[in-house]
Amino acid sequence: MKRFLFGPVNSRRLGRSLGIDLLPFKTCTLDCVYCECGWTTDQTLRRAELVPTHQVIAELDDYLAARPPLDYVTFSGAGEPTLHTGIGVVIGHLKRHYPHYPVAVLTNGTLLGDPEVQAQLAAADLVVPSLDGATPAAFRAICRPAAGLTVDAVIEGIAAFRRGFPGLLLLEVFLVPGQNDRPEELAALKQAATLIAPDAIQLNSLDRPAPHPGVAPPGDAALQRVRDFLYPLQVQAVRRRGPGELAPWDNPELFQEIAAVLARGPTSLPRLAVATGIRASDLAKTLAQMVRQSLVQCRHDRGEWCIAPMYDADSE
Repeated sequence: MKRFLFGPVNSRRLGRSLGIDLLPFKTCTLDCVYCECGWTTDQTLRRAELVPTHQVIAELDDYLAARPPLDYVTFSGAGEPTLHTGIGVVIGHLKRHYPHYPVAVLTNGTLLGDPEVQAQLAAADLVVPSLDGATPAAFRAICRPAAGLTVDAVIEGIAAFRRGFPGLLLLEVFLVPGQNDRPEELAALKQAATLIAPDAIQLNSLDRPAPHPGVAPPGDAALQRVRDFLYPLQVQAVRRRGPGELAPWDNPELFQEIAAVLARGPTSLPRLAVATGIRASDLAKTLAQMVRQSLVQCRHDRGEWCIAPMYDADSE
């Protein structure tokens, strides 16, 4: 029985993901109306070593010694992981001893303006902060922040982190119909996202019960309307495969979408996953199928795999 690890889970976003929970249940800076973990019982802005860092590392060493197949090791769990002052120590341990596992941090973004937090997350491969409301009214209604936390400070904090972060950054927006999908709210989100300049905006929505009975998932038409509003920013909806829908590696329409991304230039597997909204493990299978059909080429370049059209300027 693990105290600080959970899964691996088959994440809609990250594939086969081993979770790390650094927090006592449920410690957070926010009390979001949609949170799958329920209402926040310990709302705070104070960072501390909330669980013993050395015990977290010991559990990781025990589990990862067998080199299990994982797409990501992910800091998430029942609260805000950056509240733990040892998160940088754990990330550093993972990068030194298990560098073949990409590290992701799912965060509500409220503490990213803290220079100490910025330094501790710098070695992560992927950071996914949330921004569910970019106006004070929507931020209060959806996120119900701790006293003293303002949406303007959160936006500036995420933007400051982004300016110094060398990895991939996705800005997650959880759509709550009637709260953050009105034109004035979307306009504020678009302005904030333009300032932050993420690799992509990821639209998420309810797929399991929320603590607040008024939260419902938006329909496909509503999701498309939001994507159209945010254009030309790169936006992806978290993909769900419907009944009878082809797997990605058997879907010719997806092949065309990947080809359109590659027409803008060669890219890496993580960045192609961001652009298409397909988790890396499924994307790898899809690319293998496309290679067999002579649609793309994959080559090793400067320590990572580079994906390109079968014929591009670099290959001539």
